[in-house]
Amino acid sequence: MSTTSDTVRRLFKEGDDIRDAGLTTPDDIVRIDNIHYAEEDPSQILDVYRPRDAEGERIPVIVSVHGGGWVYGDKDRYQWYCMSLAQHGFAVVNFTYRLAPEHKFPAGMQDTNTVFDWVLRHTNEFGFDRDHVFAVGDSAGAHMLAMYAAACTDAAYAAELDICPSEGFVPAGVALNCGTYRISAAKKTGDAMLDMLANLMEDLLPNGGTVEEFKLLSPIERINADFPPAFVMTAEGDFLRTEALPLVHKLDDLGIEVCYHYYKSPERELGHVFHCNMRLEEASQCNADECAFFWAHV
Repeated sequence: MSTTSDTVRRLFKEGDDIRDAGLTTPDDIVRIDNIHYAEEDPSQILDVYRPRDAEGERIPVIVSVHGGGWVYGDKDRYQWYCMSLAQHGFAVVNFTYRLAPEHKFPAGMQDTNTVFDWVLRHTNEFGFDRDHVFAVGDSAGAHMLAMYAAACTDAAYAAELDICPSEGFVPAGVALNCGTYRISAAKKTGDAMLDMLANLMEDLLPNGGTVEEFKLLSPIERINADFPPAFVMTAEGDFLRTEALPLVHKLDDLGIEVCYHYYKSPERELGHVFHCNMRLEEASQCNADECAFFWAHV
């Protein structure tokens, strides 16, 4: 493992611990925890959250693909955010995928694919509306979700990623938050952000970043006209904010429905993945906007 991955894990954890301190499960949410969706690794587990007042009903689903630079994160870090989405009337599937560098690409993509397959196989058990399966992803999770959604509409791309989406399945809509969608070989130049990305790519990719590997990592190049409706979000203080508009323009050029939001506040700088901070009213607004976008497609 590079020093970068170790540092990302330590610093992200410190920040998340502070952000989430004292949060508890809302009274209006029912949760089913620690379900194994695969058997290769103990980390392949998920939670399901449902609104308490929807007991016995079949309701739309949101699958959350967490961020963390491909090397950090799990469902526990995303439980509070995911339960806030469930409060808008959705069943929410919050899962942990295998992380780099212990598990190289495309392990996380394969786990993402497996979770969507799991959702489609367990519609009766958990009251999932199979016809309305949505997804959210942020940062590295937005990148992975964009790849997955593109692969659902491009069998050749799916084969290159070594995944096999369920036949005919495409998410009913996706929310891509503070993500990156164009990844190319990053040279170490002394710029802190570029050097961090270069080191993460070395930890993520089996061969350290060949031309062929980088071609797979830019979903913006593989999106076609069958890509699902998309809510694309960034914020004034998001260090990846310049990634959003090229994706929006690509989707718009293809005639794909796209809703773009650039969040800012006169009271505070809204940074990268601000929407995961349940104490921010701007996070509540962003998450409500995304859920409204999904409900418009039910």
